[in-house]
Amino acid sequence: MKKGLRFSEAWFQRGLWLIAIVFANFLIGLGSLVVSDLPRVDNTPRLEDFVDQASAGPLRQRIDAADVTLKQNNDETARAQLLLDAARNDTRQARAAFQNWIASRTATTEAAQNPEIARRTQELDALVARERTAERTVEGLRQRALAVRTEQQQARDQLNTLEESGRKELERAMRASELRVFGLRLALTLPLLAIAGWLFVKHRKSRYWPFVWGFIFFAGFAFFVELVPYLPSYGGYVRYLVGIVLTGVIGHYAIRALQRYLERQREAERQPDSARRQMLDYDVAQSRLAKKICPGCERPIATDDPQRNFCMHCGICLFNKCTQCDARKNAFAHYCHACGTGATERAAPVEAGAA
Repeated sequence: MKKGLRFSEAWFQRGLWLIAIVFANFLIGLGSLVVSDLPRVDNTPRLEDFVDQASAGPLRQRIDAADVTLKQNNDETARAQLLLDAARNDTRQARAAFQNWIASRTATTEAAQNPEIARRTQELDALVARERTAERTVEGLRQRALAVRTEQQQARDQLNTLEESGRKELERAMRASELRVFGLRLALTLPLLAIAGWLFVKHRKSRYWPFVWGFIFFAGFAFFVELVPYLPSYGGYVRYLVGIVLTGVIGHYAIRALQRYLERQREAERQPDSARRQMLDYDVAQSRLAKKICPGCERPIATDDPQRNFCMHCGICLFNKCTQCDARKNAFAHYCHACGTGATERAAPVEAGAA
Protein backbone atom coordinates (compact mmCIF):
# COMPACT_ATOMS: atom_id res chain seq x y z
CA MET A 1 0.00 0.00 0.00
CA LYS A 2 1.35 3.43 -0.87
CA LYS A 3 2.05 5.57 2.18
CA GLY A 4 -0.10 8.69 2.18
CA LEU A 5 -3.09 7.03 0.53
CA ARG A 6 -6.31 6.69 2.49
CA PHE A 7 -7.17 3.13 3.50
CA SER A 8 -10.32 3.03 1.36
CA GLU A 9 -8.50 4.73 -1.51
CA ALA A 10 -5.82 2.05 -1.47
CA TRP A 11 -8.46 -0.68 -1.71
CA PHE A 12 -10.20 1.21 -4.50
CA GLN A 13 -6.86 1.32 -6.31
CA ARG A 14 -6.53 -2.45 -5.97
CA GLY A 15 -10.09 -2.90 -7.23
CA LEU A 16 -9.38 -0.72 -10.25
CA TRP A 17 -6.27 -2.77 -11.03
CA LEU A 18 -8.43 -5.88 -10.79
CA ILE A 19 -10.84 -4.29 -13.27
CA ALA A 20 -7.91 -3.57 -15.59
CA ILE A 21 -6.75 -7.20 -15.41
CA VAL A 22 -10.26 -8.60 -15.95
CA PHE A 23 -10.83 -6.22 -18.86
CA ALA A 24 -7.50 -7.29 -20.37
CA ASN A 25 -8.42 -10.96 -19.87
CA PHE A 26 -11.64 -10.60 -21.85
CA LEU A 27 -9.85 -8.66 -24.59
CA ILE A 28 -7.13 -11.33 -24.72
CA GLY A 29 -9.76 -14.08 -25.02
CA LEU A 30 -11.50 -12.28 -27.86
CA GLY A 31 -8.21 -11.52 -29.57
CA SER A 32 -7.06 -15.14 -29.29
CA LEU A 33 -10.25 -16.32 -31.00
CA VAL A 34 -9.76 -13.83 -33.82
CA VAL A 35 -6.08 -14.70 -34.27
CA SER A 36 -6.72 -18.45 -34.18
CA ASP A 37 -9.33 -18.08 -36.93
CA LEU A 38 -6.96 -16.15 -39.21
CA PRO A 39 -5.40 -19.29 -40.85
CA ARG A 40 -8.87 -20.25 -42.08
CA VAL A 41 -8.95 -17.28 -44.43
CA ASP A 42 -6.14 -18.90 -46.40
CA ASN A 43 -6.30 -22.41 -47.87
CA THR A 44 -3.65 -24.61 -46.28
CA PRO A 45 -1.48 -26.18 -49.03
CA ARG A 46 -1.47 -29.98 -49.28
CA LEU A 47 1.03 -32.34 -50.85
CA GLU A 48 -1.64 -33.70 -53.21
CA ASP A 49 -1.92 -30.24 -54.78
CA PHE A 50 1.65 -30.44 -56.10
CA VAL A 51 1.84 -34.10 -57.20
CA ASP A 52 0.89 -35.34 -60.68
CA GLN A 53 -2.28 -37.26 -59.79
CA ALA A 54 -2.51 -38.85 -63.24
CA SER A 55 0.75 -40.67 -62.51
CA ALA A 56 0.42 -41.00 -58.75
CA GLY A 57 -3.11 -42.47 -58.80
CA PRO A 58 -2.26 -45.76 -60.58
CA LEU A 59 0.86 -46.15 -58.40
CA ARG A 60 -1.20 -45.83 -55.22
CA GLN A 61 -3.69 -48.36 -56.61
CA ARG A 62 -0.85 -50.80 -57.31
CA ILE A 63 0.47 -50.36 -53.77
CA ASP A 64 -3.00 -50.89 -52.25
CA ALA A 65 -3.62 -53.95 -54.47
CA ALA A 66 -0.25 -55.37 -53.42
CA ASP A 67 -1.23 -54.94 -49.76
CA VAL A 68 -4.42 -56.92 -50.37
CA THR A 69 -2.54 -59.64 -52.27
CA LEU A 70 0.11 -59.91 -49.56
CA LYS A 71 -2.54 -60.28 -46.90
CA GLN A 72 -4.22 -63.08 -48.81
CA ASN A 73 -0.85 -64.68 -49.51
CA ASN A 74 0.09 -64.56 -45.84
CA ASP A 75 -3.16 -66.31 -44.91
CA GLU A 76 -2.60 -69.03 -47.54
CA THR A 77 1.04 -69.44 -46.46
CA ALA A 78 -0.04 -69.90 -42.86
CA ARG A 79 -2.51 -72.63 -43.84
CA ALA A 80 0.02 -74.33 -46.11
CA GLN A 81 2.63 -74.23 -43.33
CA LEU A 82 0.20 -76.02 -41.04
CA LEU A 83 -0.32 -78.75 -43.66
CA LEU A 84 3.43 -79.03 -44.14
CA ASP A 85 4.03 -79.39 -40.40
CA ALA A 86 1.35 -82.10 -40.22
CA ALA A 87 2.88 -83.95 -43.18
CA ARG A 88 6.35 -83.82 -41.62
CA ASN A 89 5.01 -85.19 -38.35
CA ASP A 90 3.21 -88.02 -40.15
CA THR A 91 6.34 -88.90 -42.12
CA ARG A 92 8.55 -88.82 -39.05
CA GLN A 93 6.18 -91.06 -37.09
CA ALA A 94 5.75 -93.52 -39.97
CA ARG A 95 9.51 -93.74 -40.53
CA ALA A 96 10.13 -94.37 -36.83
CA ALA A 97 7.43 -97.06 -36.74
CA PHE A 98 8.83 -98.73 -39.86
CA GLN A 99 12.35 -98.84 -38.44
CA ASN A 100 11.11 -100.27 -35.18
CA TRP A 101 9.12 -102.92 -37.06
CA ILE A 102 12.17 -103.91 -39.14
CA ALA A 103 14.39 -104.09 -36.09
CA SER A 104 12.02 -106.32 -34.13
CA ARG A 105 11.07 -108.71 -36.99
CA THR A 106 12.95 -111.94 -37.79
CA ALA A 107 12.97 -112.14 -41.57
CA THR A 108 12.44 -115.66 -42.99
CA THR A 109 12.41 -114.61 -46.61
CA GLU A 110 14.18 -112.10 -48.79
CA ALA A 111 13.30 -108.54 -47.95
CA ALA A 112 12.56 -107.71 -51.55
CA GLN A 113 10.10 -110.64 -51.71
CA ASN A 114 8.33 -109.77 -48.44
CA PRO A 115 4.95 -108.18 -49.34
CA GLU A 116 4.53 -106.52 -45.88
CA ILE A 117 7.82 -104.71 -46.27
CA ALA A 118 6.86 -103.59 -49.76
CA ARG A 119 3.49 -102.32 -48.54
CA ARG A 120 5.00 -100.36 -45.65
CA THR A 121 7.66 -98.93 -47.92
CA GLN A 122 4.99 -97.70 -50.37
CA GLU A 123 3.03 -96.06 -47.54
CA LEU A 124 6.18 -94.29 -46.32
CA ASP A 125 6.97 -93.12 -49.86
CA ALA A 126 3.45 -91.70 -50.14
CA LEU A 127 3.90 -89.73 -46.92
CA VAL A 128 7.24 -88.39 -48.14
CA ALA A 129 5.63 -87.36 -51.44
CA ARG A 130 2.83 -85.55 -49.57
CA GLU A 131 5.46 -83.74 -47.48
CA ARG A 132 7.32 -82.63 -50.60
CA THR A 133 4.07 -81.40 -52.16
CA ALA A 134 3.35 -79.30 -49.08
CA GLU A 135 6.91 -77.92 -49.15
CA ARG A 136 6.54 -76.91 -52.80
CA THR A 137 3.23 -75.18 -52.01
CA VAL A 138 4.81 -73.16 -49.21
CA GLU A 139 7.83 -72.32 -51.38
CA GLY A 140 5.54 -71.19 -54.21
CA LEU A 141 3.55 -68.92 -51.89
CA ARG A 142 6.73 -67.39 -50.52
CA GLN A 143 8.09 -66.76 -54.01
CA ARG A 144 4.78 -65.16 -54.95
CA ALA A 145 4.94 -62.91 -51.87
CA LEU A 146 8.50 -61.92 -52.77
CA ALA A 147 7.42 -60.97 -56.30
CA VAL A 148 4.49 -58.91 -54.97
CA ARG A 149 6.73 -57.09 -52.46
CA THR A 150 9.25 -56.33 -55.19
CA GLU A 151 6.53 -54.89 -57.42
CA GLN A 152 5.09 -52.93 -54.50
CA GLN A 153 8.49 -51.46 -53.61
CA GLN A 154 9.01 -50.39 -57.22
CA ALA A 155 5.66 -48.60 -57.16
CA ARG A 156 6.55 -46.93 -53.85
CA ASP A 157 9.90 -45.75 -55.23
CA GLN A 158 8.18 -44.21 -58.24
CA LEU A 159 5.57 -42.57 -55.99
CA ASN A 160 8.27 -41.22 -53.64
CA THR A 161 10.03 -39.69 -56.64
CA LEU A 162 6.83 -37.90 -57.65
CA GLU A 163 6.11 -36.77 -54.09
CA GLU A 164 9.65 -35.55 -53.50
CA SER A 165 9.35 -33.04 -56.31
CA GLY A 166 5.93 -32.06 -54.94
CA ARG A 167 7.33 -31.56 -51.42
CA LYS A 168 9.65 -28.81 -52.64
CA GLU A 169 6.70 -26.98 -54.16
CA LEU A 170 4.72 -27.63 -50.97
CA GLU A 171 7.46 -26.08 -48.79
CA ARG A 172 7.46 -22.93 -50.93
CA ALA A 173 3.67 -22.76 -50.80
CA MET A 174 3.69 -23.31 -47.01
CA ARG A 175 6.17 -20.47 -46.54
CA ALA A 176 4.04 -18.19 -48.69
CA SER A 177 0.92 -19.18 -46.72
CA GLU A 178 2.69 -18.59 -43.41
CA LEU A 179 3.77 -15.16 -44.60
CA ARG A 180 0.22 -14.28 -45.60
CA VAL A 181 -1.16 -15.41 -42.25
CA PHE A 182 1.66 -13.61 -40.43
CA GLY A 183 0.89 -10.48 -42.45
CA LEU A 184 -2.73 -10.69 -41.36
CA ARG A 185 -1.68 -11.12 -37.74
CA LEU A 186 0.73 -8.22 -38.06
CA ALA A 187 -1.96 -6.04 -39.64
CA LEU A 188 -4.18 -6.85 -36.68
CA THR A 189 -1.71 -6.60 -33.80
CA LEU A 190 0.56 -3.75 -34.92
CA PRO A 191 -2.23 -1.11 -34.84
CA LEU A 192 -3.23 -2.42 -31.41
CA LEU A 193 0.34 -1.97 -30.21
CA ALA A 194 0.47 1.54 -31.69
CA ILE A 195 -2.81 2.48 -29.99
CA ALA A 196 -1.52 1.00 -26.73
CA GLY A 197 1.63 3.10 -27.01
CA TRP A 198 -0.41 6.25 -27.63
CA LEU A 199 -2.68 5.46 -24.67
CA PHE A 200 0.36 4.84 -22.46
CA VAL A 201 1.88 8.18 -23.36
CA LYS A 202 -1.29 10.28 -23.28
CA HIS A 203 -3.89 8.63 -21.04
CA ARG A 204 -2.24 6.21 -18.60
CA LYS A 205 -3.05 8.63 -15.73
CA SER A 206 -6.50 9.66 -16.92
CA ARG A 207 -9.74 9.06 -15.05
CA TYR A 208 -10.38 5.83 -16.95
CA TRP A 209 -6.86 4.46 -16.53
CA PRO A 210 -8.01 0.87 -15.66
CA PHE A 211 -9.39 0.45 -19.18
CA VAL A 212 -6.28 2.09 -20.64
CA TRP A 213 -3.98 -0.32 -18.81
CA GLY A 214 -6.27 -3.25 -19.62
CA PHE A 215 -5.97 -2.41 -23.31
CA ILE A 216 -2.19 -2.00 -22.94
CA PHE A 217 -1.92 -5.48 -21.37
CA PHE A 218 -4.06 -6.91 -24.16
CA ALA A 219 -2.00 -5.27 -26.93
CA GLY A 220 1.25 -6.46 -25.37
CA PHE A 221 -0.08 -10.03 -25.09
CA ALA A 222 -1.35 -9.96 -28.68
CA PHE A 223 2.01 -8.77 -30.01
CA PHE A 224 4.46 -10.79 -27.94
CA VAL A 225 2.40 -14.00 -27.54
CA GLU A 226 0.08 -14.16 -30.55
CA LEU A 227 2.50 -12.69 -33.11
CA VAL A 228 6.18 -13.03 -32.18
CA PRO A 229 6.19 -16.88 -31.80
CA TYR A 230 4.82 -17.16 -35.37
CA LEU A 231 7.43 -14.83 -36.83
CA PRO A 232 9.05 -16.55 -39.86
CA SER A 233 12.60 -17.58 -39.02
CA TYR A 234 14.51 -18.07 -42.30
CA GLY A 235 17.38 -19.52 -40.36
CA GLY A 236 17.03 -17.02 -37.52
CA TYR A 237 17.85 -13.93 -39.61
CA VAL A 238 14.35 -12.46 -39.48
CA ARG A 239 13.96 -12.86 -35.73
CA TYR A 240 17.35 -11.33 -34.99
CA LEU A 241 16.67 -8.44 -37.37
CA VAL A 242 13.26 -7.83 -35.83
CA GLY A 243 14.82 -7.99 -32.39
CA ILE A 244 17.43 -5.43 -33.43
CA VAL A 245 14.76 -3.11 -34.86
CA LEU A 246 12.52 -3.41 -31.80
CA THR A 247 15.47 -2.89 -29.45
CA GLY A 248 16.52 0.15 -31.47
CA VAL A 249 13.03 1.66 -31.42
CA ILE A 250 12.50 1.01 -27.72
CA GLY A 251 16.01 2.19 -26.89
CA HIS A 252 15.52 5.37 -28.92
CA TYR A 253 12.27 6.08 -27.09
CA ALA A 254 13.89 5.34 -23.73
CA ILE A 255 16.82 7.66 -24.44
CA ARG A 256 14.52 10.45 -25.60
CA ALA A 257 12.28 9.91 -22.57
CA LEU A 258 15.31 10.10 -20.27
CA GLN A 259 16.47 13.31 -21.91
CA ARG A 260 13.00 14.84 -21.57
CA TYR A 261 12.85 13.75 -17.95
CA LEU A 262 16.24 15.28 -17.15
CA GLU A 263 15.26 18.49 -18.93
CA ARG A 264 12.02 18.67 -16.90
CA GLN A 265 14.01 18.09 -13.73
CA ARG A 266 16.46 20.87 -14.60
CA GLU A 267 13.60 23.18 -15.47
CA ALA A 268 11.82 22.33 -12.21
CA GLU A 269 14.97 22.94 -10.18
CA ARG A 270 15.13 26.46 -11.63
CA GLN A 271 11.66 27.20 -10.22
CA PRO A 272 11.16 28.82 -6.80
CA ASP A 273 10.98 26.43 -3.87
CA SER A 274 7.28 27.06 -3.16
CA ALA A 275 6.34 26.55 -6.80
CA ARG A 276 8.26 23.30 -6.98
CA ARG A 277 6.48 21.93 -3.92
CA GLN A 278 3.10 22.88 -5.36
CA MET A 279 3.92 21.06 -8.59
CA LEU A 280 4.56 17.78 -6.78
CA ASP A 281 1.74 15.33 -6.14
CA TYR A 282 1.03 14.93 -2.43
CA ASP A 283 0.98 11.14 -2.40
CA VAL A 284 4.10 10.92 -4.56
CA ALA A 285 5.97 13.32 -2.28
CA GLN A 286 4.99 11.42 0.86
CA SER A 287 5.90 8.09 -0.68
CA ARG A 288 9.34 9.33 -1.76
CA LEU A 289 10.08 10.84 1.62
CA ALA A 290 9.10 7.58 3.30
CA LYS A 291 11.67 5.85 1.07
CA LYS A 292 14.30 8.50 1.94
CA ILE A 293 14.21 9.92 -1.58
CA CYS A 294 14.00 13.61 -2.42
CA PRO A 295 10.55 14.36 -3.89
CA GLY A 296 12.08 16.93 -6.20
CA CYS A 297 15.17 15.34 -7.75
CA GLU A 298 14.58 11.71 -6.63
CA ARG A 299 18.08 11.36 -5.19
CA PRO A 300 18.74 9.60 -1.85
CA ILE A 301 18.55 11.81 1.24
CA ALA A 302 18.94 11.36 5.00
CA THR A 303 15.47 12.22 6.28
CA ASP A 304 16.24 10.93 9.79
CA ASP A 305 18.91 13.60 10.30
CA PRO A 306 17.28 16.58 12.12
CA GLN A 307 19.85 18.90 10.53
CA ARG A 308 18.82 17.99 6.97
CA ASN A 309 15.97 20.38 6.13
CA PHE A 310 16.85 20.94 2.47
CA CYS A 311 17.92 18.57 -0.28
CA MET A 312 21.65 18.99 -0.78
CA HIS A 313 21.24 18.04 -4.45
CA CYS A 314 18.47 20.34 -5.68
CA GLY A 315 17.88 22.69 -2.71
CA ILE A 316 14.15 21.98 -2.29
CA CYS A 317 12.77 22.46 1.23
CA LEU A 318 11.98 19.15 2.90
CA PHE A 319 11.16 20.26 6.46
CA ASN A 320 9.96 23.59 7.83
CA LYS A 321 8.41 25.02 11.01
CA CYS A 322 4.73 25.12 11.88
CA THR A 323 3.49 28.71 12.10
CA GLN A 324 1.42 27.83 15.17
CA CYS A 325 3.57 25.62 17.38
CA ASP A 326 6.97 26.14 15.75
CA ALA A 327 7.46 22.34 15.46
CA ARG A 328 9.66 20.93 12.73
CA LYS A 329 7.35 19.28 10.20
CA ASN A 330 7.23 17.78 6.75
CA ALA A 331 7.19 20.64 4.26
CA PHE A 332 4.81 18.68 2.00
CA ALA A 333 2.31 17.84 4.75
CA HIS A 334 -1.10 19.50 4.64
CA TYR A 335 -1.30 19.74 8.43
CA CYS A 336 1.12 19.96 11.30
CA HIS A 337 1.62 16.62 12.99
CA ALA A 338 2.09 18.30 16.37
CA CYS A 339 -0.87 20.69 16.60
CA GLY A 340 -2.96 20.00 13.50
CA THR A 341 -2.66 23.52 12.09
CA GLY A 342 -3.09 23.71 8.32
CA ALA A 343 0.08 24.26 6.37
CA THR A 344 0.55 27.65 4.63
CA GLU A 345 3.09 29.06 2.30
CA ARG A 346 4.22 31.40 5.11
CA ALA A 347 5.60 28.44 7.02
CA ALA A 348 9.14 29.36 7.95
CA PRO A 349 12.07 27.16 7.04
CA VAL A 350 13.86 25.54 9.94
CA GLU A 351 16.98 27.48 10.86
CA ALA A 352 20.29 25.75 10.58
CA GLY A 353 21.10 23.89 13.76
CA ALA A 354 17.49 23.89 15.02
CA ALA A 355 16.33 20.69 16.60
